[in-house]
Amino acid sequence: MKRKFLKYLFIPIFILFSVSWVQSQKVWTLVECVQYALEHNLTVKQQKINIDYAGNTYTQSKVAILPNLNGGASGSTSSGYSVDPFTYDYTEENVKSANFSINSSVTLFAGFQKMNTIAANKYNLHAALADYEKLKNDISINVSTAYLQILFAEEILAVAEKQLEITDLQVKQTKKLVDAGSLAKGSLLEVQAQQASDELQLVNAENQLNLAFLTMTQLLELGTADDFRIARPNLEELDESILAQPVLSIYNEAITRLPQVKSAEYNLLSAKKNLAVAKGSHSPRLSISGSYYTGYSNNRMKYLFTEKVVPPQLIGYTDSEVPQQVYTYESYGFDQTEQEYSFKDQFKDNAYKSLSINLSIPIFNNLNTYYGVENSKLNVMNNELMLDQTKNLLYKEIQQAHADAVAALKKFDASEKSLSAMEESFRYTNQKFDVGLVNIVDFNVAKSQLAQTESEQLKAKYEFLFKTSILEFYRGKTVNL
Repeated sequence: MKRKFLKYLFIPIFILFSVSWVQSQKVWTLVECVQYALEHNLTVKQQKINIDYAGNTYTQSKVAILPNLNGGASGSTSSGYSVDPFTYDYTEENVKSANFSINSSVTLFAGFQKMNTIAANKYNLHAALADYEKLKNDISINVSTAYLQILFAEEILAVAEKQLEITDLQVKQTKKLVDAGSLAKGSLLEVQAQQASDELQLVNAENQLNLAFLTMTQLLELGTADDFRIARPNLEELDESILAQPVLSIYNEAITRLPQVKSAEYNLLSAKKNLAVAKGSHSPRLSISGSYYTGYSNNRMKYLFTEKVVPPQLIGYTDSEVPQQVYTYESYGFDQTEQEYSFKDQFKDNAYKSLSINLSIPIFNNLNTYYGVENSKLNVMNNELMLDQTKNLLYKEIQQAHADAVAALKKFDASEKSLSAMEESFRYTNQKFDVGLVNIVDFNVAKSQLAQTESEQLKAKYEFLFKTSILEFYRGKTVNL
């Protein structure tokens, strides 16, 4: 009874384990591989940072046309024999003082340098975005190439397994004939040697497949290639329609949409704006600035003056026989009263305001402006060449991919015919070998020729698929299988 209970308990545990194991065997489609690579690739993340940096630079250049505003404050205390910073009197008392200031300035004209800098940084931002798109396209192509390489390696492995199965059957058949005395033992040894050679080919094919899986998982930034599997698309029929389109037509489509061309164009526009910035250094600069300054000192006192009437005063007598008294005239004076000068009143009364307009005319600056303009011109010329180089390289890539696709299709068609004939020939040779009409050497030659033809057919097939995918990509279509 206890054993039966354990038996029924084991079944659901086994089923649960099996389901979990199957779920862990994720099968990746090409679209999933590309999307995952784009989300986890470190170079893509770095390029996003470059975009943010270019965006910040662009925003900063736009804000730079606004007036600046800066404030300042300071406080000090002094003792001993010193000069009061506000009364300018020498004193031996402790002096505590504070200063406050605020200033602002704005450039009214500087040869349109700031406006051209804004335009240059805008083009730099667009170039960074285009580089980001190109990087994603490159990753998509690399992942697609690795995906096709896995498919190719799997089919080569299947061919190697099939060849080994045939050899295993021949070993069994030959052993029977040797045991029956129909063949010499040397024939068995030759077949067994071929069996060992086929096993080596199988191991090599397995290694190539493992290497293809490793390449893909590294592109996806996965930690391991264990249990990585891909979905097998239907690749039985090859689409030849893209080859009917001329190379120049594909190029004209590609040049209007591919990001590497747009990036080169934006870099050229940015270089031209930077040339305008350099030329702006020849222009006079006109700016306006203003400032407000005030301060406080605890040693400064406030004096009040009260008007008073001074009555006539006797100042003497006249020099005469009868001296007469001489008086001053009635006058007015002031009584001085000293009181504490508050911080609020000093902050207001000590205020100093200024407004200035500044004009700077460049006359000679050690030829810095001249060579700055000349270097900017060279940078424009260099970016023009880079744009032409990008376009030429693109045309050559399309031209090469088209030629390779045509050659691969011709090779595939020829290899299919050759494979069909070779398979029929091998079946005939195999039948003759089974009845002892063909020796082991001729049989191995026929089998090797069949395997070679199958490999050539597969190679041409996947080369055609890859090159046509590239051509479709140049036309603006997503790489897919």
